[in-house]
Amino acid sequence: MVLLSLDAEAVGSLKDGVNFKKNPEDGKCYIIHKTSHGLKACKNQCKHQGGLFIKDIEDLNGRTVKCTKHNWKLNVSTMKYVNPPDSFLQDELEVEILDDGGLQLIELSPIDPWLDDPREPLELQEGEVKVTYLTHACMELQLGPRRFMFDPWLKGPAFARGWWLLHEPPADSLDRLCAADLIYISHMHSDHLSYPTLKVLSERRPDVPIYVGDTSRAVFWYLEQSQVKLTNINIVPFGVWQNIDEDLRFMILMDGVHPEMDTCIIVEYKGHMILNTVDCTRPNGGRLPQNVDLMMSDFAGGASGFPMTFSGGKYSDSWKEDFIKNERKKLLNYKALLVKSQQPAIYCPFAGYFVEAHPSDRYIRDTNIKNSAEDLNALINKLGPNIKTWTPKPGSVLDLGLALRDPTNSDAITNPPAGAKIYKDSWDFDLYVDELNSAISCEIFKHQSWIQFYYTWAGFQNYNLVVRVIETDDEFETLTDGYDYLVDFLDLSFPTKRPDREHSYIEVKNRIGVMRYVVLHGRLWDDLYIGFQNRISRDPDIYHHKFWNHFQTELPVDRPDWDQFLQQETSIQEPDTPQ
Repeated sequence: MVLLSLDAEAVGSLKDGVNFKKNPEDGKCYIIHKTSHGLKACKNQCKHQGGLFIKDIEDLNGRTVKCTKHNWKLNVSTMKYVNPPDSFLQDELEVEILDDGGLQLIELSPIDPWLDDPREPLELQEGEVKVTYLTHACMELQLGPRRFMFDPWLKGPAFARGWWLLHEPPADSLDRLCAADLIYISHMHSDHLSYPTLKVLSERRPDVPIYVGDTSRAVFWYLEQSQVKLTNINIVPFGVWQNIDEDLRFMILMDGVHPEMDTCIIVEYKGHMILNTVDCTRPNGGRLPQNVDLMMSDFAGGASGFPMTFSGGKYSDSWKEDFIKNERKKLLNYKALLVKSQQPAIYCPFAGYFVEAHPSDRYIRDTNIKNSAEDLNALINKLGPNIKTWTPKPGSVLDLGLALRDPTNSDAITNPPAGAKIYKDSWDFDLYVDELNSAISCEIFKHQSWIQFYYTWAGFQNYNLVVRVIETDDEFETLTDGYDYLVDFLDLSFPTKRPDREHSYIEVKNRIGVMRYVVLHGRLWDDLYIGFQNRISRDPDIYHHKFWNHFQTELPVDRPDWDQFLQQETSIQEPDTPQ
């Protein structure tokens, strides 16, 4: 696909270094980097969250551009991101020089996989396709005789003890789950893959077919350790139709920013497409089917510890408030423009209905203001008035056939009965927090050498970063009997003071119960970071993508062998038996 054409005169006017060029036909912008060795080019779109680049005024060499969203920096001469370091590579475009001295920027454009074996849509009868919102990202699709469930988080917390359900699921939601014909789980985050929920399923119907994408980090990597018994998990390749019957098929696609973890799905019934992009930052690299019948996506923001859990330097409450307000506005506009560009018949925002409900997280709850579904739908109605929007409540039902025939038909959406409970007001805090805190008294933590054993197992080193880890109480006050230690990841040593060499430094205060639970079970640090269970300061104020990516997505699948550790400790402490 030719994205941009320049004539010989325009090519001759390119200056050394960074050049921004816009396609006058579609308004899209591209970056061309010129040196004596030739030309390199890419789209003017940050790979992190799709922001636009501008010239980096701090760069005197004419190689770097800066994203207007989060100040990420890209070295266009190498196509590597330099802030944060060791993160992404920018997708490079082909530069084709023409015989007349002009040029073309070319992107390889494979056939979109959903166009394989296209089907003409058949008319849907009333009641034939019903979409029921249960809570957060959990939807039940009735597609003729079959029921298809998405991302069931119906009980318990997510991310250790940081996220709790905002909406009260319908009373029969677990029964619906156990009666499903098939289940799709988009990714491994615990607000989508909920082991407390799946435990109920495993006790009642362990053989229900569950489908996940073939991500590099297996979605169910923690299944064996969770002791949840599910016997019919199907890992399917990306971009291939999975035929369930003659009317129903689905296709799982990967995320362009987090292909190791995030996925999205297209469901097609009798030629009618439902697109669920879930949490994907750039679903399928930005290539999606147009004019689907129903599109669903996240909308709320706030699914990160940044900046709420950060302190020191610029991170005052007023700075955080302004930053969050600005970020939510950007996200709202991005989602609205995405929906407008896709032109679905119907759009539904979901997968953002969580709350930091535990009393100890009141500060996060008050600070982490999220977008409202109503505000997003109002903006979409303004930008794309032909798109019907649906703001779901727990138990509300969309009849797709009725809505497609007449978008103004009030019978197309059935709301919960009057008096139905919409918002949760109790969450069984003690049950789940006590389970986390049970790790505190575990035998391994009586031996200080657990620190070296754990970080050796984690396998991250040869990186010039020193991290101080401090165990705290629920209010992030240091515990006199808790651990407070340094890890130097350059050589994986554990010094008693910071080294004299120049190095980056992060100080992390972790709630003791959550940190020890994560260590004991070899869980990913998302429980700490996305779950708001730590407080962070850093010097300099730089995001270390390589460090966080390792501890959030790349830790070993098998937990640390603590039995071996305790045996080693016992043999060290026991004196030799006299002969």
